Amino acid sequence: MRKQDKVILWPAYFDSTKTRGDGRKVPKILAVPSPKITELKEAVEKLGFECEIVADASYPKTPWIKTGMLLVIKREAKNQLLKKIAKQLQKIRGTASAAKSV
Repeated sequence: MRKQDKVILWPAYFDSTKTRGDGRKVPKILAVPSPKITELKEAVEKLGFECEIVADASYPKTPWIKTGMLLVIKREAKNQLLKKIAKQLQKIRGTASAAKSV
C-alpha cells in the first residue's frame, strides 16, 4: 500500500540516541534525543507541509513500541525534507547545534 505522493516519517529518523542501523536517517549533529511525534508534527507544519499523524503505528524495527508515524505530502526529495525537519526540530528544542547552523 505505497503512496507515491506521501512520505512516511518515523520519530526514530531524528533520534540522536539511535544509530544509523537502528533507524536514524539524519546526521547525528542534526538529530535530537527522543523526539516525540507531536514535536515532529509541529516542525513539519512550521515548514508549511501538510501532514497526518497515525498514532498507533510502530516502527518496524521496534514493533513492541507504538511511536506513531507521520504522513507528509511529498514536495521534494525525502533526504532534503528530513534535513529541513531535523533543523526545525532543533529550533523547537532550542539545542546548541541549531544556533551553530544559523
